[in-house]
Amino acid sequence: MLTGRRKHFNLIIFICSLHVIFVALPVAGFSLKGCRISRGVAICSESELTAVPHDIPRTVKGIDLKRNKISKLQASDFRDFPVLTELNLQQNKISEIGKGTFSNLISLKTLVLTANRLHKLGDDVFHGLGNLTELRIKANRIKIVTPTTFKSLSSLKRLDISDNYLHPIAKVYEVIQHMPHLQQLNIQKNQLATFYSYVLANRSIELKSLDISQNPIVVFRITANVFPNLKSLTLANLQKTKHKLIWDVRNKTMVGQVSTLDISGLKHAPLDIITKLLQSFNSSLNTLRMNQIPHVPALIRISCTIPTLSKLQLQLNKLRVVRSDLFQLCVNIAEIDLNKNDIESIDDNSFTSLPRLRIVSLSTNKLLSVPTATRNLPRLLELDLSSNKIDTLKCDDFANLTNLRKLYLHQNEISALKDCVFRDLTRLEILKLQSNKISKFNKAFENTLPNLKTLYLHSNALTAIKNGEFSGMWSLQNLSLQINHIKTLEKECFNGLTNLTVIILQTNAITAETLANNSFNLLKNLRRLDLSNNHIQFKNSSPLASPPFSQLSHLNTLALTSQHKRCKGYLPSNLLQGLTNLLDLDIRNMQLISLPKDLLSHTPRLERLDVSANDISYLSSDLFAPIPNLTGLYISNIRLWSLGFLKRANLSKVEFLQMRKNQFSVISEDVIRSLPSLVYLDLEWNSFTCDCDNSWFLKWVQDNNQTQVFNAYDFLCNYPEDLQGMKLLELDIQSCSVDTGFICFTCTTCLIILTLVTSFTYHFLKGQLTYAYYIFSAWLFDTKKRNKQVPNQYDAFVSYNTLDEPWVCRELLPKLEGEQGWRLCLHHRDFQPGRPIIENITDAIYGSKKTICVISRRYLNSEWCSREMQVASFRLFDEQKDVLILVFLEEIPTYLLSPYYRMRKLLKKQTYLSWPRAGEHTEVFWEKLRQALMTGEGPADERLQLALVDRP
Repeated sequence: MLTGRRKHFNLIIFICSLHVIFVALPVAGFSLKGCRISRGVAICSESELTAVPHDIPRTVKGIDLKRNKISKLQASDFRDFPVLTELNLQQNKISEIGKGTFSNLISLKTLVLTANRLHKLGDDVFHGLGNLTELRIKANRIKIVTPTTFKSLSSLKRLDISDNYLHPIAKVYEVIQHMPHLQQLNIQKNQLATFYSYVLANRSIELKSLDISQNPIVVFRITANVFPNLKSLTLANLQKTKHKLIWDVRNKTMVGQVSTLDISGLKHAPLDIITKLLQSFNSSLNTLRMNQIPHVPALIRISCTIPTLSKLQLQLNKLRVVRSDLFQLCVNIAEIDLNKNDIESIDDNSFTSLPRLRIVSLSTNKLLSVPTATRNLPRLLELDLSSNKIDTLKCDDFANLTNLRKLYLHQNEISALKDCVFRDLTRLEILKLQSNKISKFNKAFENTLPNLKTLYLHSNALTAIKNGEFSGMWSLQNLSLQINHIKTLEKECFNGLTNLTVIILQTNAITAETLANNSFNLLKNLRRLDLSNNHIQFKNSSPLASPPFSQLSHLNTLALTSQHKRCKGYLPSNLLQGLTNLLDLDIRNMQLISLPKDLLSHTPRLERLDVSANDISYLSSDLFAPIPNLTGLYISNIRLWSLGFLKRANLSKVEFLQMRKNQFSVISEDVIRSLPSLVYLDLEWNSFTCDCDNSWFLKWVQDNNQTQVFNAYDFLCNYPEDLQGMKLLELDIQSCSVDTGFICFTCTTCLIILTLVTSFTYHFLKGQLTYAYYIFSAWLFDTKKRNKQVPNQYDAFVSYNTLDEPWVCRELLPKLEGEQGWRLCLHHRDFQPGRPIIENITDAIYGSKKTICVISRRYLNSEWCSREMQVASFRLFDEQKDVLILVFLEEIPTYLLSPYYRMRKLLKKQTYLSWPRAGEHTEVFWEKLRQALMTGEGPADERLQLALVDRP
């Protein structure tokens, strides 16, 4: 029994504990301080943060904290980010990393600590980063690295520890000794004066790229094959002093896999040392960079003797003039980079000795025309002549370049084109002519360039596109014409561009009248059309006779942003007719004062709509009815006073909603509920009211974990005046609504207590409860009968237990009915069959002058006897009449009567007779009973005292 009670009690305590846990557990909000979430990355850059925010969701895959003021990292900063793969802490003020800071970042792949103030990396500072593959700690002040600093980085492949204060070379060994899979090591700009291979002896290193540039190295000695996999070696800008460089590579096979070498900036190294250096790689080298280096002609001749060399970079060497013998020995060179050399002229035969030449870069020089040297190179694939001073293109400038794929002529001074200039470029795919002064094409693109796919003509002086000017470019896919002065688009100006997918006409002078020519309807496969920043204006919203885009059924993106208008504007209701596959519509800043309700009826697949920066002030919900797939809506700065349209519009798929700089001050619950898919909400710079009208919104901002409210912690109060400038989320809203959480807590607590009390009461007071139930039942039926005037059919109703029936039949019945003549009511004889028992009992009691209760232990345990007693006692107390006679057939101790509170009370006040005490003098017993039956029904305090023995 005790064990059962203990189990019951423990269960109650467990339920209480669960209740406390669930009520007290906080829900993480999705409104971040100084951060926003974009594609699974928490962007917290440039937010003046002094510590890592603790409200970043634990499910992000990246955290960008660059350019803040964080000075210390500690273990609590990144305690629970199980899927974080990228962490960027660049450009902070971090000088200390606490123990265990990264211990829980088990999925981290990239860690960036560049440009901080670290001067020491202590023991196991990167503990836990066993899956890290890239570590960048460039531009710190690191002097001290302990032997176990990088012990945990067993998976690291790329390490950039450049621009620090590491020295001597033994420190490099401490850095990489625990990184068996390291492939790229950047240790440039430290204080390494020597580089010895012996410190790395007996190590298996997978290193493929090593950058030790900008170190004051005077001795470079490799006497063991420690770099069997090294492919790229950067030695640029070694020797900041004039000490002679000692280059000691005992065996070429020790660097026999190096294919890319950079020796740029070796200004103080004598020619013989550089020659010796180059000879160490004469069996594998493919790419050589010799930028900003003396002895260029001699070094070119030496390097070109390397039979495997194919790419030669010679930037910033101030060559000015390229002589015909400069590349005479470079028969194997396929790519030459001569950018930024101030070249003014190139001898005609400079490249004739390079039969394998594929790429020539002559960008950012001082050439006045296309050099003759670049002609007649039938294998040339790419020619870069950008950023020179070329003003004219002649017909034979690109003669015989029939294999050329890429031609860059941008940022020159070309003013006109000739019809013959591109005639030999039959395989050209990319042509860049932007940022020149071109005003006319002169049929340069008619019947030429059949394989051109991309043409850049932006930032020129074009004013018109005439019919057939691109007729020979049937392969063109991307056409860039922005930032010109184009006003005229003739009807068939785009004829032949059947494969064009993108055309950019931003920032020109195109008008609505220009669109009326329907020149775009020839571009059947167009996917993107940008007409932003032009002069397109419509006088009203009446339908156009001939919609300008009616044939562009494949168009996905249309931009009409920022039109230069002299007055407020409209959009024709059928402007978008034909755009059945449009996904993105941008009509920002068009000075529109309204939008036709059926404007979007032609774009059923629209997913993104931007109507920001207009003077609309009201949006109809009908506008959005035809676009059920909308996911992004931008309605900033349109002077909206109400958001009621959101409740009525079908925007169930909207995920991104931007509503900056409007006039509404309250965000209702209905508005938010109407956007069930919303994941990003931008409400910056609105005039919020700081009162209870916004209480639900404030609570939602802080508690919801689906929608990110951008920069919510910087929202300011505008009304009332005494709260202007206060942060919206600092408003105390506890008085605005009932604390449902507290109510739930209170109700649940009360329920638990009630359950506990009920359980204990039922367990320990089961008998008393049963007794109380019978009392209530009796009272209920007594209430129905007590006011009825029921005639007395019997002198007494006898209430007894069935097991006491022999005494009733042999003793009581013969004496009272047979001898004394009383008419008794007995349940086994006089109850009406078919009626409910409780009704028979009640009618019998109220239909009799008296009720005789024959009491025994069996009587006390009987349900129906107990009910008969209750009804009789209710009649006694309610009518205040002497109607109850108690007859005890046996002695019953007082303690057995304790559960029967009503009977104990009766015994203290009421007449009773005891058959056992009568003994042999039964005549006295029957006489007392007769007298009791004869007494009237006056008040109980006037009744005849018949007790044979007084009871307490």
